[in-house]
Amino acid sequence: MSTDERNTTGGSRAAASTTPRPYWIGLGLMVMGAVWLYNAFGLPQGARYATVGPGLFVTVAGGALLLLGALLMVQIWRGETFEAQDAEDADGATKMDRRAFLTALVAVALPIVTMGPLGMPFTATLSFVLVANAFGSRRWYLDLVYGAILASGSWFLFHQLGLQLGRFFPPLGV
Repeated sequence: MSTDERNTTGGSRAAASTTPRPYWIGLGLMVMGAVWLYNAFGLPQGARYATVGPGLFVTVAGGALLLLGALLMVQIWRGETFEAQDAEDADGATKMDRRAFLTALVAVALPIVTMGPLGMPFTATLSFVLVANAFGSRRWYLDLVYGAILASGSWFLFHQLGLQLGRFFPPLGV
């Protein structure tokens, strides 16, 4: 091995070791898992009418998040690099579309504010329209119709099953 090869190899190792490693991603997953587990212990793990209660699924999801976060941190510690990859029809070098991301984020956060005062079907319809827009749909009127049909149908189905999702549209007293 020549001196140039040793310098090149040593230089690349030094450069790789000085780049910051994204441990925060693994820590974030583990914190999210811990929050899920903390809240899961407040839910019943079993139910009177079924063996499986609502707390079981939250507990499993929280445990999985903890495990995946730990595995991710091990991969980062071992030097695994995480680089953008080309997907089926996307270029890995393309920048993130911030408008689409923020639109989808608003669609996810919208139920926190509107579910109580506006009801589940109206809130789900608005979220459907926003997510469809984030994915590139420009036919908001069709998205509104499809979202309303899906949300109303879901509400009526759950209502028939005896699950309480609140009133259909509280501002009208329905």
